[in-house]
Amino acid sequence: MNTFLYIIIFIMGTLFGSFYTLAVYRIPRKIDIIRTHSFCPNCNHKLGFFELIPVLSYLFLGGKCKQCKQKIRPRYFILEILSGLTFVLIAWGLKINVYHFNLEAIIRFAFIILYLVAIFLIAGIDKEYRKIEKSVLYYGIVVSCSYIIYLCIMAQTSIYRYVMYLVTLIILLILDSEKQIQEAKESYLFEVLMLIVVMLINTDMVVTVASILITLLAIGITKIIYYLKNTFNKARKEHKDRMEIYKFGYLFSLTNIILLIAELYFIY
Repeated sequence: MNTFLYIIIFIMGTLFGSFYTLAVYRIPRKIDIIRTHSFCPNCNHKLGFFELIPVLSYLFLGGKCKQCKQKIRPRYFILEILSGLTFVLIAWGLKINVYHFNLEAIIRFAFIILYLVAIFLIAGIDKEYRKIEKSVLYYGIVVSCSYIIYLCIMAQTSIYRYVMYLVTLIILLILDSEKQIQEAKESYLFEVLMLIVVMLINTDMVVTVASILITLLAIGITKIIYYLKNTFNKARKEHKDRMEIYKFGYLFSLTNIILLIAELYFIY
C-alpha cells in the first residue's frame, strides 16, 4: 500500500513539474497560466491530452513536437522527474504512510509543496532572466502568512519571531516600491532580500543561513578559480567579474530546496 501511495505522490510531483515549466515560460511573457491552452512555442500547435502527460509524453514523442518536429528541450523532461522525486523524498522524510495517519506531517507536507511552487518558479525565472517575478514572490508571501497563522493557532508556536519577519517584509516592500517609483525599475537586491525572509518563514533559520553561506562560498570559489585561470594564462580572457552576473534567486532557491530535504531526514 505504501508503494502505491508513493507512486501517486511521484505522479503528483511530475504534474507540478509540468506546471513549473509552463509557468516559467508564460509568467515573464504575461501569458495566462490557467485559461490559455498548452501549445508548442515554435508552431503554436495546441497540445492534445496525450501530449500533456508528464514524462511519458516526452518519451512517446521522442522529445519532439508532434506537429512541427521541433526538439523539446530536455530540461522539461528532467524537471518533471526531479519534481516527482522531490515530492517522494519530502513525503519519505516526513514519514508519511498509509498505516500511520499523522495530520501534522500531512499539513507540513502540504505547506512545503505550496512553498516549493514559489521556490521552483523563482529559481526557473531567475535562471532565465535574472529577475525575481513579483507575482510569484507575492504568492510566496501569502503562503508564508498562511503558514504563520497555522503555526500560531494550530501548532501554538511563538508569534514574536514571525512578527519580526513580517515587519521586515513590509519594510522591504515599501523600499522596493519607493525605488521603483524613483528610478522606474525594480530592485533585484530588495527582491532577493524578500525571498530570504520567505525562506526564513517556511524553513528554519539554520537551513536559510546555510543556503546563503553555501551559495556565497560556491560563488567565491568560482571567482577564485576564474582569477587563477586568468593569472596563469598570460593571454587574459575578458570575463565579467561583477556581482550583477550572479543569479542569487536561482542559486539560493536551489540550495534551499536541497537543504530543506536534507533537514527532514535529521528532524523526523
